[in-house]
Amino acid sequence: MALPDLATVANLNNRGIDTTNTARVTEFLGSASDAVRDAAGVPITAGTFTVTIVGEPDQWLSLPGQPVTAVSNVLLDDVPVTDWDLRAGRLWRARGWRTCGGASNVTLTITGGLVDVPRDIVDLVCSMVGFALHRAEEGYASRGDQTAERIDDYSVQFDASAAGRLAGPMELPDATRRRLRARFGGGASVVKTR
Repeated sequence: MALPDLATVANLNNRGIDTTNTARVTEFLGSASDAVRDAAGVPITAGTFTVTIVGEPDQWLSLPGQPVTAVSNVLLDDVPVTDWDLRAGRLWRARGWRTCGGASNVTLTITGGLVDVPRDIVDLVCSMVGFALHRAEEGYASRGDQTAERIDDYSVQFDASAAGRLAGPMELPDATRRRLRARFGGGASVVKTR
């Protein structure tokens, strides 16, 4: 099942973004939503999804996709475990989350996420779509590192330190990716959503 976009055409219209090219807008909303979710490491929106997390020797296992309201089908290195409790969005297990020796994988099904997408995330997606629409209108010739433009004796100035940093309008800067990952508890691999 496809996840809903993190922003809507109405959100774009409210920000003064031209949405007349519906096919392009729809494609960009999906791409921007995917990019933000990828950076966050979780679906963000409420749903049920299966994730794989690296197990810790600690008794507590932090879960992505907060707020987590339910957990099921917990596997520790592909072996079902039932001696755990969900407490305040984390799993507790007396024996910890590793099997003998090295690293372990914990695969589980989580019901969690946000019913309403936070306004700053909606704004981020809308900004990405607006920038992508602008770039598309210009035939993808405009650059995101332009810092100044003068009209008399025409001149354009670019930030040399930004050159090559972003490949396109749907790529998020590293600082934004880190902030999203920290905020939403990413770091898990989402296997599937329902």
